[in-house]
Amino acid sequence: MTDLAAAAHLLTDDGPPVELLACHPRLPLAAGIATDAEADRSLVRVWDCSGGRLRELAPFDVALFTGGWGDHWLPPIAWHPHEPLLTVADGSLLRRWTPDGPAEPLPAPDGCEALAHSPDGRFLWASTIDGDGTSAVLAPATGATATARWWDTGVGTHPSGELVATLAGEQGATYVLFARPGGADGAMRQQRRALVLDVDGYGTPLFSPDGRHLALRGNAYVETLDVFAFPSLRRVLHTDLALDEEWPRHNLAFGPRPGTLWLGTPRGTLLELDVETGDAVEHRGPSDAPATALTATADGHLLLAQEDGRLTLLATAPASAADAPGAHADAAAFLAATEDVPADGDLEDHLLPADDGPSPQEPTGVADPARRQVRVRAERSFAEALD
Repeated sequence: MTDLAAAAHLLTDDGPPVELLACHPRLPLAAGIATDAEADRSLVRVWDCSGGRLRELAPFDVALFTGGWGDHWLPPIAWHPHEPLLTVADGSLLRRWTPDGPAEPLPAPDGCEALAHSPDGRFLWASTIDGDGTSAVLAPATGATATARWWDTGVGTHPSGELVATLAGEQGATYVLFARPGGADGAMRQQRRALVLDVDGYGTPLFSPDGRHLALRGNAYVETLDVFAFPSLRRVLHTDLALDEEWPRHNLAFGPRPGTLWLGTPRGTLLELDVETGDAVEHRGPSDAPATALTATADGHLLLAQEDGRLTLLATAPASAADAPGAHADAAAFLAATEDVPADGDLEDHLLPADDGPSPQEPTGVADPARRQVRVRAERSFAEALD
């Protein structure tokens, strides 16, 4: 069990609660978004979380994002992987914040619903509503734009930087797609090996700091949690969260300890989950107010937002750094067992969905029924912690 300590907190009680938190992957910077549907605006806030403290740097408004069905969504947001640069969709523009002031905005693709930087930071990938099977690739340094295969929701970068995970969903099913960076015009090079999930409405894929697990929250109909081992893509956990409570959608964060996933709950508590065993410990939160967003900072601490406007930086016990050599080896093993999706033709015709059995990257001595029993025990253990 991890010991948690509140290192710093502040109140953001001058508006709606923060619904999404995003930390810079390397720098002590965090951004949050709160949506005010009545004002037709979203408030973006940026904090410095260095030295175990929280200091607000810049709040600014952007246009409220409206989805294809007229519903209100959080505006797309993306940190540059190396520089202190935050990009946020604001109607027809992409606003860019830096600690030295706003950078020159970029034109936004029509209906931009998700943003991500390529791992080298040279390109912006943008998913658009009704993109007619395509997405956009922007090169901020030159202003060039190009089209690529469609993806949606968000992009999770593996800690090796050698591949990413994203989604392509429709009402019947969702593909978890894996891709190399460095394609034509800076596009993703989507790979044939993929995962298939029921229905749609999942959140952005989240890799653990050591790259050995991938977590997804969803879906459009049931509050679920799925965790897969990487590179095997073996499902180690699938569970429905409590059906009688409304769970925040952006409530996942991997801790610095390998195999540990944190969830913010509607009760204001934090669940510490061992994803391989399903054992969970419930920690009291800073207040009883429901969690509205959770993320992890670049140094592995937790940043929690709650419905009462409280924002808390939670220090975790020191842990060893992510296994960078292991992450690179895992990425290489995964990529060696797949290949690029051809540039033409229907995406589904080229994909090779992974199953739940042993893969070439893991031992084959455990039978699939045993895996299913372990998974059931993990789900039951986790469900007991939720009750």
